[in-house]
Amino acid sequence: MGHISVSLLAGFGAFVAIGLLSLADSLAAHGVGFQGLWLMAPLGATAVLVFGVPASPLAQPKNVIFGHLITATIGVVFTLYIGVTPLTLALATGLAVSAMLVTKTTHPPAGANPILIMLTGQTWCFLVSPVLTGAVTLVLVGWLMRKLQQRFVSLTH
Repeated sequence: MGHISVSLLAGFGAFVAIGLLSLADSLAAHGVGFQGLWLMAPLGATAVLVFGVPASPLAQPKNVIFGHLITATIGVVFTLYIGVTPLTLALATGLAVSAMLVTKTTHPPAGANPILIMLTGQTWCFLVSPVLTGAVTLVLVGWLMRKLQQRFVSLTH
């Protein structure tokens, strides 16, 4: 497949994944389906890695899911038990970066999670939705897109 085709497929994958999460978020806001948030800004950056450079170590399922969960957990812990100040925002972000590196789950978009969570005062529920649901949705749609791409390539050869 050519560069343009691969680029368009990556954009389509991001469209599908973020579209599903956006639809779920909209339905939840109207009292339909699982209540809670389904979207957060770092998922847009995750989509760039998952669909744009899927072979990157930073885009692997383990990194996407656990990178987001680890950093979000740090953000919630700071929000609930330590407090939010300029110093704790910096400390939580630094700890999140170190935690991803130590656990070999580095995923750069997840580095924004402690800041987002601390500035918006999120609680433990945020870990399930949007963090876990969003990360898993992106990983699953990414996997499906790769399978469809492989099938398409095998049919054209």
